[in-house]
Amino acid sequence: MARDSSVGNVARDLGLSPSQLAARKARVVSEGSEQHFRLDPHSGVLTVTETLDRERICPHSESCALFFKLFFENPVQLIRGEVEVRDVNDNSPVFPQQEVVLEILETATPGSQFPLDSAQDRDVGMNGLQNYSLSPNSHFTLALEKGEDGGKYAELVLERPLDREEHRELHLVLTATDGGSPPRSGTAEVRVVVLDAN
Repeated sequence: MARDSSVGNVARDLGLSPSQLAARKARVVSEGSEQHFRLDPHSGVLTVTETLDRERICPHSESCALFFKLFFENPVQLIRGEVEVRDVNDNSPVFPQQEVVLEILETATPGSQFPLDSAQDRDVGMNGLQNYSLSPNSHFTLALEKGEDGGKYAELVLERPLDREEHRELHLVLTATDGGSPPRSGTAEVRVVVLDAN
C-alpha cells in the first residue's frame, strides 16, 4: 500500500465517534523505533506513514505484524493495536549464479543425479518458490527434492548416456517459478561439459 493509505478506522473499531477521539486527544505511539502509522483524530482513520516492505520488516517469516499503541490523554488510557502485513508477489525467484557449469564424465550411467543450486525467493507462502522446470533436451530430466529446511531444490537426472564425440557441451535452461498470480520466475543457464573417457 502506498504512503497515507488507510489501514482501518480506529474510532469505529472502538465504538467511538471521531469527536470523542479528538476530545480525548488520541494519538498513535509506535512500539519500536519507527513510526509506521498515523491517526487522523478528526476521522478516526489509521494510515501508513510510508510504503511498508514486508520482506524488510519480517524477512523469512510466514506471519508479519506491526504493533502500535493508541494513547488517550483525557482520561488516560492505552490501547494496543496490531496490523497484519500481508505478502504480495513482488519478488521473483533468483539463482545465486546466472550460469552453472557441471563437468560430467561421458561414462556416467543413466539414473545418475547432479544437484543444482537452489533459487531464493524473498516472498513467502504461495508467493514463494514453488517449482522448477528444465528446457527440453535429449539427455536430462529434472527431479524435485525437498531439503531438511523445507525448501525445494532440483537435481539433473541423466536419462541417456553422454558421448563427447557427439556433444562436447550441452546448454540447458533451469527455470524457478513462484505460485503468485500471475507467477514470477527466474532462470539460470546450466552448461554441461562432457568429459572425455578412454
